[in-house]
Amino acid sequence: MSQTLTFDVLIIGSGAAGLTLGLSLPEHLQVAIVSKDTMDAGSTRWAQGGVAAVLDEEDSVDAHVADTLTAGAGLCNEAAVRFTVSESTEAIQWLIDLGVPFTKENPASGDNQFHLTREGGHSARRIIHAADATGHAMSDTLLQRASERDNLTLLNDYIAVDLITREKLGLEHQACAGGYFLNKKTGDVDAITAKATALATGGASKVYLYTSNPDGASGDGIAMAWRAGCRVANMEFNQFHPTCLYHPQAGSFLITEAVRGEGGKLLLPNGKRFMDRFDDRAELAPRDIVARAIDHEMKRLGADCLFLDISHKPAEFIREHFPTIYDRCLELGIDITRDPIPVVPAAHYTCGGVVTDNAGKTDIRRLYAVGETACTGLHGANRLASNSLLECLVYARAAAADIAASITDLPEPETVPHWDSSQVTDSDEDVVIAHNWDELRRFMWDYVGIVRTTKRLVRAKHRVKLLRQEIQEFYSNHKVTNDLLELRNLVDVAEVIIRSALMRKESRGLHYSRDYPEVLPRAYDTVLMSKYINELGHL
Repeated sequence: MSQTLTFDVLIIGSGAAGLTLGLSLPEHLQVAIVSKDTMDAGSTRWAQGGVAAVLDEEDSVDAHVADTLTAGAGLCNEAAVRFTVSESTEAIQWLIDLGVPFTKENPASGDNQFHLTREGGHSARRIIHAADATGHAMSDTLLQRASERDNLTLLNDYIAVDLITREKLGLEHQACAGGYFLNKKTGDVDAITAKATALATGGASKVYLYTSNPDGASGDGIAMAWRAGCRVANMEFNQFHPTCLYHPQAGSFLITEAVRGEGGKLLLPNGKRFMDRFDDRAELAPRDIVARAIDHEMKRLGADCLFLDISHKPAEFIREHFPTIYDRCLELGIDITRDPIPVVPAAHYTCGGVVTDNAGKTDIRRLYAVGETACTGLHGANRLASNSLLECLVYARAAAADIAASITDLPEPETVPHWDSSQVTDSDEDVVIAHNWDELRRFMWDYVGIVRTTKRLVRAKHRVKLLRQEIQEFYSNHKVTNDLLELRNLVDVAEVIIRSALMRKESRGLHYSRDYPEVLPRAYDTVLMSKYINELGHL
């Protein structure tokens, strides 16, 4: 039996952004934090490297801003960058106060100085981390603190179907009223209403065949906001992480950027280095350059993978700084203190998303977006390593402040109808979903991957249109399931990515086109208006 749950604030997503937002709201507000799986199933837990912030006296806000702008290839919103970096020190202190166990410089001495590492594109050591499992440490700590808060209701196994808006309810003055959710425990679709709703559902890298992301990274928040009427921007910029472990039993296992930051060398199958032929910064070049270089060399040589070697560093240093990678590789018969690590690029991070301001507000009143779901202007055409967790913290805290300041003036949640499933049936053709899921991700990898051409993009556009029609027909006639909902979201996100890529007549940052290899003299954001009206413009 479907039900309606009502809260002051609804947060969809339980990663770093969602939990930070919940924990930063006043304790007198009743808040629901919703996860479509377990509460720790999102991408945050997978983050290895750390959080970029100005923490060293030899570093500065200006230097961090400059590095971010350089990595963003002229497309960052400088005001957003400066806002984010200026808030970084306070955000990290908040995590420390919560008890996140960041790695100390000399733990045996009792010194409280934290170890800072360096990653590609950074001019200084500014990455605070918890060994090579920072996301794991953050997720555990944030979830523990959330479980201790009486005003936070943690709802797992609820996957969002769509946002509820006043427009959809036939009411004037468009605003978000909450969302419909498939309760995976009961099979019913419940409504959750709230005065304010925040999307913190992560990115959309699962739209690609090979990805470092967990299965849930299906672009749910981006797709729902797009269908509701929000603008999305810069979706052609999907970051491919250069180094994911290549092994048939490895799954989506990332080899953190910090391995290269600590001296790891990229090697061809014959053991020779090659990055210096592509960039003066060699292994410390930004990720887009490194990923394209690896992709180029693999295709040139017909190689299944290349190699990342850290074995020249002391074995104890490797085990201390990269224990997770060391243990996982050892399980697969690779001793990284002696052997190079086989690696391939994989889709990793969605740099575009739902357009927001510096408080996380979207185009729809009472709807916020934070974390990888949002396009704040911080990342531009390429994300600087370890700025992502920082963005989650800073914008979630800013959104919480805005909600706290405005919620007393917001109306009570609207009365919404129960989900009507009387006209649909159970599907006996789930193979259709499985086939379409595989086809979508495969042609996105082949046609809309690291290197693109107009011909490939047009081919992908035709394929996604047909898939979208088929999936929509399936959605209209059958009861919703987890796989169907994720596939529906992925096909919407894929269409947005393809349309965005076709609009960009240049190569910039993460978007590289053989037909337009040069950079235009002026940088423009790719902004898509909802209802499939496209427009180039500034954020």
